[in-house]
Amino acid sequence: MNILITGGTGFIGSALVKSLVDQGHAVTVLSRSPNKIAEICGPGVNALGSLAQLKAEDSYQVIINLAGAPIVDARWSEARKQLIRSSRIDLTEHLITCIDRMSVKPELLISGSAIGYYGDQGDTVLTEQSTPYEDFSAQLCADWEAAAKQTEQFGVRVCLIRTGLVIADGGGFLQRMLLPFRLGLGGRLGDGKQWMSWVHRRDWINIAQTMMADSTMQGAYNATAPNPVTNAEFTRILAQCLNRPALLPVPACVLKSLLGEMSELVLGSQRVIPERLLTQGFKFQYEDLAAALNEALSHK
Repeated sequence: MNILITGGTGFIGSALVKSLVDQGHAVTVLSRSPNKIAEICGPGVNALGSLAQLKAEDSYQVIINLAGAPIVDARWSEARKQLIRSSRIDLTEHLITCIDRMSVKPELLISGSAIGYYGDQGDTVLTEQSTPYEDFSAQLCADWEAAAKQTEQFGVRVCLIRTGLVIADGGGFLQRMLLPFRLGLGGRLGDGKQWMSWVHRRDWINIAQTMMADSTMQGAYNATAPNPVTNAEFTRILAQCLNRPALLPVPACVLKSLLGEMSELVLGSQRVIPERLLTQGFKFQYEDLAAALNEALSHK
């Protein structure tokens, strides 16, 4: 297949690109730094510096839309929140304009979203049918999904991939946690009762490839392993995998002081189940958190 990926140099995207290339697909990656694409994604990947470079005669069977400014790299000022929104929603709308111009429309758009769609819902078990609780993350994801769904007007099949916390080597939230835990300074966040819904990157890639292969898949899917854990349990298992203690909890008030509104990302609770994938018969390679963490840590 001929595949276009936005956000293809990121933590998920770069691994996805390599997997697709290994399978013989022709992949084009959109990046603000097109000269770095070969280094990050490997040789043979086509580089695109701007959506403005797309021509009406360009044809892609699949477009995978993962672009967006990092959500945890800076405190959420109003300007930062606007950047986070525009880098996702405005780009998605620009992409739709480009699809409108294409003589041959793609068969499938896989568009990024996140389990932040549901907001902070405590112990409530959340499926794709659950009603979201509104906060910044929830509104961001809802608007991002709404923008992507506009592509359906062109007869394009749209899959929305609501991603949980992604576990793999070389980046992501796990990379941020490793140093304090390796020093024996790790611990639960707040009371540790908030739920963490996670997915191994290999399973995320398999989910995307299943969407490409199965034309019956459409709409929103939770890209999370079927066994979410509380923060306290995640902390205990990570410390165990590293053979370190986890003795130093971080009080919620400290996190709120340090992070402001962004603290909702670590103190908020989403107990998410991938109901639609399980009904579809999707088989997760990593259902157990310890197995997922040990695989990621084996690369260090």
